[in-house]
Amino acid sequence: MRGMVRVGIVLAVLGLGALIFGQIRYTETEPVVKAGPIQVDKKESHVISLPTVGGVVLLIAGLGFVFVGVRRS
Repeated sequence: MRGMVRVGIVLAVLGLGALIFGQIRYTETEPVVKAGPIQVDKKESHVISLPTVGGVVLLIAGLGFVFVGVRRS
């Protein structure tokens, strides 16, 4: 049952990461005007919020998978 333990560890790490960071931010750059050697770009910031409940559920599910996988070994 090593597969269950590995899946559990991945889920637990993802859940812990969601709880620690809470959101993902990134910036997107789009060209607006491109005339010869002159280029004007527009930068747009985006935020993706990660729900706390989702992080808790992933963490608990991951720990459950680890315990079940260890018990079956």
